[in-house]
Formats: sequence, C-alpha cells, structure tokens
Amino acid sequence: MSRLSAFFALPTPGPFIGRRRLLAALSASPLSASPLTASPLTLLSGEAGVGKSRLVAESLEDSGLPVVVAHCDDLREPQPLGPLLDGLRVAHATGTLPPLRTPDPEAGVLARLLPTLADRLPPPPAALPDPDAERARLLRAAAALLAALAPVALAVEDLQMADPATLQLLDHLSAHPVPGLQVLITVRERELPAGWQPGPAVRRLRVPPLTRAEVGRLASALLPGSSLATHLYERTAGIPFLVEEVVRSLKTDGDVDAVRRDPDSLADTAVPALLRDVLVARLHHLDETTREILGAAAVLGQAADPRPLAAIVQTGEGTIAAALQQARAAGLLHQRDGRLWFRHTLARQVVHELLPPITRRLLHLRTARLLEDQQPRPYARLAHHYGEAASPADHVRNAEAAADLATARGDDGTAARFLLDAVGYTSLPRPVRVRLAVKLGRSAIESVAQTSAIPVLRELVADRRLPTGARGELGLALGRMLRQQGEARAGYEEIERAVPYLRHHGRRARALAVLSAPDTVVGRHLTEHQARCAEAALAAARSGEPPAVLAVEIARLSLLLESGDPDAGRAVIAAAAGLAGHPRERARACLNWAQGALHVGDTTLAATMLTTGRQLVDDADYERLRPLVELTTFALDLAGDRQAGLEQRLLRFLERPYRLPLAMPDARLHLARLRYRQGHVEVAEQGFREVITETGRVGAVWPLIPARTALAELLLARGDRAEGRAEAAAAVTLAAGKGLPAWGREAVQLVGGHRLAEVVALGDVTAEIA
Repeated sequence: MSRLSAFFALPTPGPFIGRRRLLAALSASPLSASPLTASPLTLLSGEAGVGKSRLVAESLEDSGLPVVVAHCDDLREPQPLGPLLDGLRVAHATGTLPPLRTPDPEAGVLARLLPTLADRLPPPPAALPDPDAERARLLRAAAALLAALAPVALAVEDLQMADPATLQLLDHLSAHPVPGLQVLITVRERELPAGWQPGPAVRRLRVPPLTRAEVGRLASALLPGSSLATHLYERTAGIPFLVEEVVRSLKTDGDVDAVRRDPDSLADTAVPALLRDVLVARLHHLDETTREILGAAAVLGQAADPRPLAAIVQTGEGTIAAALQQARAAGLLHQRDGRLWFRHTLARQVVHELLPPITRRLLHLRTARLLEDQQPRPYARLAHHYGEAASPADHVRNAEAAADLATARGDDGTAARFLLDAVGYTSLPRPVRVRLAVKLGRSAIESVAQTSAIPVLRELVADRRLPTGARGELGLALGRMLRQQGEARAGYEEIERAVPYLRHHGRRARALAVLSAPDTVVGRHLTEHQARCAEAALAAARSGEPPAVLAVEIARLSLLLESGDPDAGRAVIAAAAGLAGHPRERARACLNWAQGALHVGDTTLAATMLTTGRQLVDDADYERLRPLVELTTFALDLAGDRQAGLEQRLLRFLERPYRLPLAMPDARLHLARLRYRQGHVEVAEQGFREVITETGRVGAVWPLIPARTALAELLLARGDRAEGRAEAAAAVTLAAGKGLPAWGREAVQLVGGHRLAEVVALGDVTAEIA
C-alpha cells in the first residue's frame, strides 16, 4: 500500500486485518467489469480510527487505478471545491495524474483555479452574472475534468469537514454518473455534514470495529508473542488505529516487556490524542450539568446507571436521565442490555481526565463512600476510588484486603498488583509497610510482577532497622526474583545474606537448596554447594514438611549429577519414577535434571528426562515450565545436529524474554552455535562474545563456560591460536573454580591437556580433566 499511503495521510500502517469482506464489496463494483462503466459513489462510515482510509487505500491499491485524493479540512482557506483542487495539484506535482484527454469546453472554468494545468485545459469562459449559475458551471467543469482523466478514482476523505461545493459536487456526480470514475467517500459515524444526506445512488457501507479475535491477530502482529487481545479489545473497542496507537505509546513511552508480562498495566497507557480531540469536541456541545453528570459516570465506571449517579452528584434521577440521553445523542454513550455505557474505556478515560482535579477527587471519594455499604465489599473498586481520592489509609486498607482475597483464590499476580500500589506509600508506618512487603515478596515470586517488586524489596532490605524475621523473608524473595531475572550473582548473594535470618526451617531449607545448585554462579566451589545441600537436608528434617524434604532431595540429585557422579544417572531415573504422585515437582525436577545431564555431556539421559518433563508439561499445561522444555529441546537438537526449523524457533523464543529471563543467554548461545554451523562465522563470533560479556557481568557460570569453549573452537579453527587457547584456558579455569572437571572437558579436548597447561597453569585439575 506504499503507493497510496502518503496521499491518504496515513500513519505507518500496521497489518491489514479483518477487512477482506469489505474489501471484496468495494472491489465488486461495475467499474471492475469495464473501465468506462459509470460506477456508484460509495460512502464508508465508521468511528474515528476504525480504518476507513486504510480500507479505501487498500481497495484502490488493488484496483490499480490512478487516484485523486481530496482531503476535506475545516481549517482550509475558503475555496469552493478546495479539496478536489488540492488533490489535483498534488497528483500533478507527483506525476500520478493520468493523461488528460480533451475535456469538455466547460472544464475551462478550472483554468484559473489550476494554473499548472491551464495549458491542458480549454480557455476559461467569461464569468456568468448569476452566482448560482456560476456555481453549477463549476460543478459541471469538475465533472468534465474527471471524465477527461478517467478511468480514475476520486477519494474524498473526512466528509464531515467538507465545504458546501464539495457536497454539491458529490450530489452532481450521484445524479450524473461519470463513466470510468469511481468515488469513495469516508465520513465519521454520525457526523454527516449538517443538512446533507447521500442520494439514493450512493452505496453506503459501515466499517465496524475489529472483533476480539481480529484484535488478537493485530496485537500478535504488532507485538509478537503477546497475549494482549482481550485487554487491547476492551481498551480500544476494536478500533485499529487506537490499537496501533496504544502499542506505539508502549514502544515509545512504556515498557513492552512489562506489558507482555502484565497486560493489566495497559490501564496506565495514555489516551491517544485522536480520540481525545473527537470527544472533547462532542463534550463542548453539552451543557454544564450534563458534562458534570457524564464526568461522574466516568468516575463510577463503564456503565452510566442513574441511581448511583444521583447519589454521587446529589441531584434527582430525572435530571440524570435527561443528561445521559443528551450524552447518548452526542455519541458518547450507547445502550446495551437496557443500560447506557461509554462506547469504550478510552472514551470514559477522556471524560475522566478532563475533570478538574479537585472535582475528580471529590467524585471518587463520594463513589467510595457509596460502595462502602455494598456486601460483599468490593475491595478492588474501593481501593481504586480511595486511591484516586488521595486517601492513603483507606486505599491501603482495601488494597491489602483485595490482595488477600486474590491470594486466597490463587491469583498471585493480582495480589502483587494491589500490594505494589499499597507498599508504594513511603509514609506508612514501618510495621505496616514491612507486612505488605512480605506479602508482596510471596505473591510476586511466581507472578509477572517481579521487575516491579524488585526495587521495592531492595529499598526495604537496605533499611538497617528492618526486623530480623522480615529481613530473612524479604531477602529470600528478592534473591529468588533476581535469579529468575537473570541476575545470577546478585540473587545468589542476596539469598546467602538472608539465610541466617530465616527462622522458619522449611523456608531455610528451600533457600539452602537454591544455594546448593552449582550452575548458577561463579566463585563458589563444589564443596561449598555440597555443604549448603547438607545444611538444607538438616533444616528440611527439622521442619517436618514433606514439600521441603522433597525440594532438598531434588536439589541433592541435581548436585550429584552436575558433579559427574557415575551413579547419578540411575539415581535420577529412579527418583523421577518415584515422583509420580507429585506431577509439578516431577516435571520441574526432570527438566532440571535434563539440563544437568547436558552440562556433563550425557545427551541420552537429557533426552530421557526431557521426554518425561515435556509430557508432564503438556498434560497439565504447566506454562511456566514450557520455556525450559523449549530450551532443553534446542540444546538436544544442536547436539544431534537437527537444524531444520531450529533458527526460527530460537528467534521466536528470544522474542519473548519475559517468559524466562534467566534463559536468554543460553538461547543466544544456542543461536550463535547454530550460526557457526551454518557458516556465518562473524555473526557467530559476535554472538559468543555478547553471551560472554553478559554472563560475566551477572556472574552466571553457565553458559559462560560453554560460551568461552565455543568461542575457543571458532578462533582455533580460524587460526587464531593464541586467543583460542586463552579462551579455552578461561573455560577450564572456571570449571576448576567450581570443582567440576566435567564442565571443562570439551575445552581441554580442543587443544589437548598438555598444551593447555602451557597457556595457563592449572595444576592437577588440567590433568584430571584430560
């Protein structure tokens, strides 16, 4: 559609979705059968931003017709037929005006108005004394010129701002069709120019909003891997332009990854200026009382119900009903299921934002007081209204209650959202803020709120006055979140600091089990991980909690496997079978053991564990574990040199880092290895170096070791022997520092143990690996 985008003043268009039926209707005109057949005029109506211009442009692109675009504009300098004349000038200046056959002599009337075409037009006739006669001749002249340009399309944009002469021209063309001319007109819904109605020859088509499914397709195209269909549909009422504007504002001013993780944060997106302008104009036509009542309705919510509005505004229901009907007539409300609603949430937000701040706070406070009497208590709505009313104590009270209710119902993400709002009040008494933060730490760890919770928890943990028990709880939650976000060293050290303050034996056992995993951080030897595992077993036994005992046993077997114990394979296979009564723990364990098997080069065991883990994930829809299934599959496909489709799958995985942030370096390493095998050496080298830089920054020993090993292989193959040996030595040094010789075996094999020892003195470990 690039040929026509500029002429229609379209923004950079997104995917064209959901309009095929309308496009077919536009194409099924008599003009398509014969270029000289007179076609009807077509009027496309729809809400602002619904895609009328885009539909016209797509239709004309398909037709291949030359196009004259007439943009109506109420700020244009007065000039009869100004939109058409400007369109002709632009088409001529851009070289898109079709060849002009000899026009009717009356077309000479336009010579003075189109100087650039004057030499191709008949001589201008003498002026007529009758203005009406002159105006009619002008219309005939325009029709004659269009006939001389045919076959051609005339697109009249934004008819609601058309000048009278343009409207008269359309009436003339409707009554006197021009062979070879196709006329497509766009107008905002319910905004036909005053006193004008299309004639019977004008075909009318309504361009509806996109359906929920179509918004989902558009959202997926604009934000690959997103699952924002419902939220964007409710936020934009299916208006494509607004969908694109919301996504655009996210990309320029917001956090795309945060929204992918938490679609509810779309509620914070600013309203695009387009809809604001439209609704402000409509609001100005309402009287002051109606605007006040509509503002109260915007505060109350999406539906404008007379009874609560009467209580909030403190006026009679008759006055409310009359005001709502005015707002409905203005197109701000619509009726559904016997109630009046804002047309979509963006419309309500515009009205809400236009309220004076003092008025807005007062209306929210009245609304909250009204809701206090409801049973069961609407905690979420109360929290919202008290927050908007700037009443912190009431907001916190209801936000915490809403979070508790969400937690009780298994919705940690929603609980974290309420708690984040509540804990944001730094003026709260410390015990209250700590209580909220502990709840936040527990709810955010398994939700999409991690990145928002981390700064809050860091601030609190840094407070030396923090009570001992809270320091342990918050430190553990913060450390786990940091690890999951890919901050290996910071997360590990935070958990280390938290362990002494954890009074609950079960939590202490889990924390120590995390610290026993050797593949997370540099600078910790195997013996230290083994000591942590032993401490974890003791704490789990003291707790008497079967889940804690199970978590520690899974960690113990992982450590046994990573250490290269020859009996580890049989042990994990037996353990996997014994976990049949714990499907989630079994799935997580099998996938962790598959990763450990890959670390020591046992692809057979890795494949066995992956098969079991994948089946459990598929059977129970454990979506949080699916990225680990995919990551393990990538590694095994590379190990088996199964390259078909692997690059596309890796790229899709990397497009959605929010699913498993800590796995992104591994995925980038897999992609770099694949590129190397494909012969893209420079791209692969850059990929290896980027992984090394990132994992070195965060202190993640894995995949730092395999990344240095892969880079060493590339450099040695290219003849860069010194740097290649140095990279291999660095990999073996890291393995030695962990006390895990199996991790460095591949690096030693690249150059041979004795030659490697010439590069770096590694002592007995080199010989042990060799």
